[in-house]
This record gives sequence, structure tokens and C-alpha cells, in this order.
Amino acid sequence: MHDNPLIALGDKLPFDRIRPAHVEPAIDHLLAESRAALAAIGAADGPRTWQNTVAAYDAATVALEDAYGLVNHLEGLLGDPALRAAYNAVHPRVSGFFSAIPHDPKLWAALSTFAETDEAAALDPVRARLLDEILDGFRRQGADLPAAEKAKLGAIDVELAELTNAYAQAVVDSTDAFEWVATDEAQLAGLPESARAAAKANAARRGLDGWRFGLDAPSYSAIMTHLDDGAVRERFYRAHTTRATAAPHDNRPRIARILELRRTRAAMLGYPDFADLLLERRMAHDGAAAAAFIATLEARSAPAAAAEHAQLEAFRRELEGPDAPPIAPWDLAWYAEKLRKARYAFDAETLRPYFEAEQVLDGLFEIVNKLYGVTVKPLDGYPVWHEAVRVYGLDEGDRRLGVFYVDLFPRDGKRGGAWMRPLRLGAPERGEPHVGVFAANLSPPGPDRPSLLQQREVETIFHEFGHLLHFLLTTVEERALAGTSVAWDFVELPSQIMENWCWQRPALDLFARHHATGAPLPDALFEKMQAARTYRKAWQMMRQLGFATVDLALHRDYDPAQHGDVMAYARDVLARFDSTDIPDDFAMIASFSHLFASPVGYAAGYYSYKWAEVLDADAFTRFAGDKLFDREVGLAFRREVLARGNSRDPAESYAAFMGRGPQIEPLFERAGIPAVDAKGAA
Repeated sequence: MHDNPLIALGDKLPFDRIRPAHVEPAIDHLLAESRAALAAIGAADGPRTWQNTVAAYDAATVALEDAYGLVNHLEGLLGDPALRAAYNAVHPRVSGFFSAIPHDPKLWAALSTFAETDEAAALDPVRARLLDEILDGFRRQGADLPAAEKAKLGAIDVELAELTNAYAQAVVDSTDAFEWVATDEAQLAGLPESARAAAKANAARRGLDGWRFGLDAPSYSAIMTHLDDGAVRERFYRAHTTRATAAPHDNRPRIARILELRRTRAAMLGYPDFADLLLERRMAHDGAAAAAFIATLEARSAPAAAAEHAQLEAFRRELEGPDAPPIAPWDLAWYAEKLRKARYAFDAETLRPYFEAEQVLDGLFEIVNKLYGVTVKPLDGYPVWHEAVRVYGLDEGDRRLGVFYVDLFPRDGKRGGAWMRPLRLGAPERGEPHVGVFAANLSPPGPDRPSLLQQREVETIFHEFGHLLHFLLTTVEERALAGTSVAWDFVELPSQIMENWCWQRPALDLFARHHATGAPLPDALFEKMQAARTYRKAWQMMRQLGFATVDLALHRDYDPAQHGDVMAYARDVLARFDSTDIPDDFAMIASFSHLFASPVGYAAGYYSYKWAEVLDADAFTRFAGDKLFDREVGLAFRREVLARGNSRDPAESYAAFMGRGPQIEPLFERAGIPAVDAKGAA
């Protein structure tokens, strides 16, 4: 076992040595060690202390969590069938183990006994919060239930883990299964050169002639926004919105069962629904408050979104005559892009030459240096899981705070979307840096050109790096409260606030330079970009509010006996937020990984994006004007938000930075959404 790289990870994570054959032996070994460590806590004699109870509990599973986290990370990035099989074999064992921890009566008694001691009463605020979080977590996992109920809850948790894992893999597989190969360049009419070059390279990597497109974000966005052939756009739209609805990757029965198990779990723990169970410890506190928040945003946004769509329909009639039919969903982005060009004389593709991926990263790192006093430098000699992965160090003076990996481009078998994940919590004060990763699926480089990004992809890089900073800059010593271990309606604040710098001229001047000539972004192009910033923002708002609403509806209101088929129910909810008539087979939730690709994830919590967007728009007002790179303001944000983790209530952290609670109006001002009068008119 000593030669298994997952057992002793070492200073540099051994991505070059981890093999599928290592997974089961290592995880089984670490499971046994963790079980023994937890059992020892419950069996220990003598007085209960912080060290022999809470600290011992926190340390008991560190090695297991680190090793299992690496396996989970690699499974989502490599598309290796053997690794997937190994991961699938250990996944229910690990899930069952963690689900059963709160059901250990001796461990629960040990923690409860310590909570009644004088030492517990005298804990500093951070340790007191950790103890409270642990005790509450045990209760909300069923620690006080009878033995038979604990066993039932454990079985539910294992089944949820298996179902959500299968759901996630079905989304990846169904996404990879679709392709369209154009063999005649005339089929590509309307597509920008960047999309053609990427598709040509995509086909060449597979030994195909022509241009290959898939359902990955860069391909799909290019087709839907620019391709003139409406029949092909429809084909892509239908493929995208029906992913994972056909054998062998059908997620529909999984969704119904996941929702059933979540309802049962909430009822067993004494909650009206799954939303109330999850949100009790978050900023919203319950499902009703989250739903009311979303309804407030909808009331303000809906009239503006309707006006935007009316303008788009009128634009189509100008182009095609008064009898032009209503815009279909697969035509929406295409007409919207044409109207953008007509109204603002602005083509978003003209920005690509100024957003070369390496330059964007360098500019981002310079901004972070100005704000937070940390430097980022590339590192050599670190093993990686793919040749495209880059490794960097985050330093403050001569102290290394963190090491992070960057994996930016799509490939077969790689999970879609963009994300950050911690890989290892360190102790920089002892020379052990934190280790994390951010990954995305951005426009890839071609054989003879670098990666040139859309502006929204630039925002994605800034967003995920904001999450990474939240993790790497933590100063909380208690592992369970450190970094991004915060309420999920607060966790998006550090990421979303970073996107604001992508729109500020002084920030853009640090990285927006023509990749071939080095020329800065022209003033005229910058002005067009700014003028178009709020274009269709109300539609975008409604789209996100639709996702948040269907999430809450599924986890608060949906009753299969009353509402019938869950896919039809979800479609009807989402139709209210869509400006077009969506098809009867619309099945977006079959690939809505935020809700169903893990036992919890963003389930009953998708509203968090908008909740945190209110926070970020408001918080950014402190950086406005000449404060954009203000070190004093940056260090205040670092000190009061980024460094604090979950060591105090997030509302306290926000108020410590802003000097008050959040205000909602900056969000609408930034989006250009006008106030609504008493009659509901904008």
C-alpha cells in the first residue's frame, strides 16, 4: 500500500502516477483508517476536550477527503472508462460512510458531552461557531432519530449519491454523443472565422474532413448565435434541450426518484420540504424567503424583458415583412445578434482578437496584485492530468499562500461548464500552501492561432478565479469553516464581484491588446461595448430567474400525484419565463447538473446566483470611480470577506465590508432595468 500515490499524496499532487487500479485499494484503506479514528473518539475515556473530541473529529477524515476528492476531480476531466468504473465502485462506499457518521451514537454522545463543558462555553467565536455547525449538522442528518430511521436515512443518502453520480455521467455522455460535421464550407454561412477555425481543428483531431461541431459551449454558442441555416440551429437547439432523455443516457426517471428521496429525507427530519431543510443555515433561511426574493426580481424584470422581446419581434418584421412569424427559440440568439449589430454597430466577435487567453490571465493576475498585494507566477515541475493544464503559485512576499491548476479548454470526456474546486486545504503559515483548481470549456487555440475569447468567456475566467481567491486567501484555521465553506447564497459574491473589472477601461488596458499587433482596445470599440452592455439584460435576468423558480418549485411545490410528469411540470414553469414558445419535448432539467449532479449541489439553491448578484453589484460600489484598484478597499474586502470563510455569519462579513446591509438597486442600475410604476409599466 505504501506505493499507492493516493495514500501519501506528498507536497506535489501525484497526477502523473494515479491509475484506476489505485482507487479501490486506497479508498478502502483510508475508509478503514477514518472509521477507526472516529470510533476511537467515541470510545475514549476521560474528560471531553476540544483536542480529543472536536479537533480529533475534524482530522479523522482529512486523508480520505483529499484522496477521494482527487479521484472525483479526475473522473470529471479525463473521460477514462477504467477510472469511471473505479470511481463508481467506491462512490457509494464513501457516500454511505459520510452519511453514517452522524448516526454513530457514541460519537454523537462525545460531541454533545463536550458541548456542555466549561471549555466549550469559553471557546473563542470561531471555534464556538464550528462546534455549533457540527452539532446542527448532526441533528439535520438525523443524529436524534431512532436506529431504524437512521438506517433508512443512510440508505436514502447512498441511493442519492448513486443516482446523482449516474445523472452527471449521463449528461457528459449524451453531450459527447452529438456531433454535426459540415463538409461544404457553404454550410457555415454566418459563422465567424474563429468558430470555423475551431471546428476545423476539432474535426482534424478526430481524423475527419470538414468542420466538426458539438454541444460543448463554444460550438453551441457559435451555431446558435451566428449560423444562418435555421434548420441546423433547430437541430442543435433540440439536441441541447433534450440531452440525457434517451437510452442509454436517460435521466428522466432519475430526476423523479431524486426528488422523491429528497422529499422523504426532509419529512423524516421534520421539515416541510427540501428547500426549508437546506436553507435553514443559509442567508435566506427558508424556501419562502428565497421564493419571495426571486418574485421581487421577476416583478421588476418582466416588463423590461417583454419590451425587449417586442423590439426583437419588430426588428424581424422590419427585415422580413409584416407577416414574419413569431421568433422560434432556436432563432432567438441569431436575431438578437443581428439587432445588436444594427443598434450598436457592435459585433461581439470584434473583441476576440483583444482577448487572448494568456493575456487575460496575466491581466487578471496584475489586477489581483493591485487589489490584494499578492503575486501569481507560473510553476514548473508539477505533475498535471493533461498537457493543456498550467500550474501557478500565489505568493505574498516570500510566503506561498497557494498553488493552483488551470484547465481552460474542452475535450471529450471533460465535464461541461466552468468551476473551481479546492484540492487541499493547507497551512501557509507552516509552509503548506492551499491547493485548488479552476476549469472551464473556453474557445480553444487552433493549429496556427492562440485561444481568442469572447467577452463572456473573459468574465468566466474572472468569475472562477474569484472563487479560487476565496479559497486561497482564507486565514481560517478551522478546516470546516475555511475558504469557500460558506452559505451557498454567499459563496458567489467573491466570484461575481470579479466580473465587474472586465468592463472597466483601466482594467481592460492591462490585458485587452490585439494578440498580433499589441494595440490596445480602440476607444470606439470600447464605447460600443459599453453601450451594448445592458443589451437584453432583462431577458438574461428572466432566464436566470426561470432556473431559480423551477428549482424552488421542484423542491417546494411539486407533487407527482397532483402535478404528474415532472418533465412537463418543469417545462410549464420555465415557459413562463421564456419569451418564445418552447417545444413540448423541451427537457432542460434532464441536463441541469446544478440541481441533480450531486446529492445537494445547487438544489433548492439556484436562487443563490441572484442573491449574490445583489451583493456583488452593491459591494462593487466601493470600488467605483477612482477606487478600482484601491489597495485599501481591496484589502478590506480581502480581510472581511475573502479571508473569513464561514468563521462568522455571512451577513456580518458583508456589513463589516460595506458598513451596512445590502441594497438591491445597484443590481438594476447595472443591468439598465428601469423602475416599474404602480401599474406595472416600465
